[in-house]
Formats: sequence, C-alpha cells, structure tokens
Amino acid sequence: MARVIVDVMPKPEILDPQGKAVHGALPRLGFDGVIDVRQGKRFELEMDGEITDAILEEVAKIAETLLSNPVIEDYTVKVDV
Repeated sequence: MARVIVDVMPKPEILDPQGKAVHGALPRLGFDGVIDVRQGKRFELEMDGEITDAILEEVAKIAETLLSNPVIEDYTVKVDV
C-alpha cells in the first residue's frame, strides 16, 4: 500500500478569507512576523499496489474533477515516502 498526497490551494489571485482571518488573529495571540497566510486542503489517498505514472495521472484526474475547483484552486500531487 502506498499513499499519495493531494494539496489544494486557492489560486494566488483568489481572495482567501479564512487565511486572512488566521493572519489577523496571529498578532493578537502573540505571534509576530507572519507576512501572509493562505489556507487550503490536504487529501491523503491510500493506493493499492505500487505507485506508477498511470496511478499518478489517475490521481491528478481525481484532484481535478472531485477534490478541487480548477477555476479557483490549484493542486499538487506527490507520493508520500
């Protein structure tokens, strides 16, 4: 069994109100020096068998059609080692 990680983030030009809320709360909690915060989603897919290029292509299709909204979000696919 192998694990593939899909990270989904808002595109840079898209406003991120959750990230802004976290960024605004940090100084009130005593954390200084953070310039910006963007909040996204992480998916961990447990795959049967070895990870091949075909499996990674399939996971990319899953990410594009189900896990993300490609109009406003970018995603990355990587193998968890």
